Amino acid sequence: MSQLPLAGVKVIDLTTVIMGPYAAQWLADLGAEVIKVEAPLGDSTRFTGPSVESGMSSLFLGANRNKKAVVIDIKKPDGRDVLLHLIGQADVFMHNMRPQKLGSVGLDPVTLRKKHPRLVYAGLHGFGQDGPYGGRPAYDDIIQGMAGNVAMMAQQGGVPRYFPTLTADKTSGLTVALNILAALVKHKATGEGAFVEIPMFESMVAFNLVEHLFGEHFEPPQGAPGYTRLMAGSRLPRKTLDGQICLMPYTDEHWKKFFEALGAPEVAADPRFAAFADRTRHAEALYDTVDQFTSKLTSKYLIDLCERLEIPAGPINKLTDLKDDAHLQATGFFKRIDDPAMGQLRFTGVPVLLDGERPDIRTPPRLGQDTEAVLLAAGLPAERVASLMASGAVAGPAQVKAA
Repeated sequence: MSQLPLAGVKVIDLTTVIMGPYAAQWLADLGAEVIKVEAPLGDSTRFTGPSVESGMSSLFLGANRNKKAVVIDIKKPDGRDVLLHLIGQADVFMHNMRPQKLGSVGLDPVTLRKKHPRLVYAGLHGFGQDGPYGGRPAYDDIIQGMAGNVAMMAQQGGVPRYFPTLTADKTSGLTVALNILAALVKHKATGEGAFVEIPMFESMVAFNLVEHLFGEHFEPPQGAPGYTRLMAGSRLPRKTLDGQICLMPYTDEHWKKFFEALGAPEVAADPRFAAFADRTRHAEALYDTVDQFTSKLTSKYLIDLCERLEIPAGPINKLTDLKDDAHLQATGFFKRIDDPAMGQLRFTGVPVLLDGERPDIRTPPRLGQDTEAVLLAAGLPAERVASLMASGAVAGPAQVKAA
């Protein structure tokens, strides 16, 4: 593309693990210059999962494409000075340090925003600072437990368990990216920045309660929390003669056409299933009834039938199936990159199209890969950069490998 939407926006990303890096990756995908600042040992995800090169593991590859990487030791005064210099030239500064640690390194929002009123300062926290949990450490598992995910799994399936994906991290990461973009709009309109606080706990609770606040939207409550249909133990892939499929007639018309095609129009007319509200109340009975029909038919027959009836349905793909999925192949979703050191790498592409084009991607950076170039571009003299590297306040690839 000739120009991505965030071209010209500079982001200093002092985040680690997934929530922050995933948010920053979205900004980078959309054209921002994202400078990932790491401690000398690097982001822990550099060493999480399989790899063919030390420091370039799978989890890091998944959340850090399209970025530059510098190593700065902010425990050293000279390192802090370098970071503050970079922040002074940036539009956005984002971090996931615990709030109580910020003042000692000069990164608290009051100090930075007073010095740089145009700066969009994003604090990514486990919990909102003003509540009793403020300042506590948090990871995805903890937030899934506290925000209701684990209990929902237990209520529906009988076993307390986490969603097998980093739900809290990635949901919160999207919330981070959205609100940074909103603050940038304000910045463009007024010249003023903003302090944006994005807590994982509140973000995940808000996400869960879109549908699950349910009866507690009202005072007095009109029922317990938990969207009945989603909490039904029978909300499972539907049984077929040769396996299972995902089947989702949704509207009144869907259900009417579905049961008519199966030769059972009387089921659609059943008072328990005739209208949306009735189906919600009787979700368990509805799903059990559907299984009585689908279990006698093959998966292919049912998927073809639903396609003719324009009813949503699909197969159950394994993760190993996705790279060969016909639709993803046809839309060019997966991107292959030939890396001189790691060989051929596969990435998911940016999932959105901008003016009909999918933004390109670059391989995530090695630890300290861009330190020298970024500092020189920021106006530091070459001799000063060399001195900083010699002192260990900053590091490039050579210094990192030597350490």
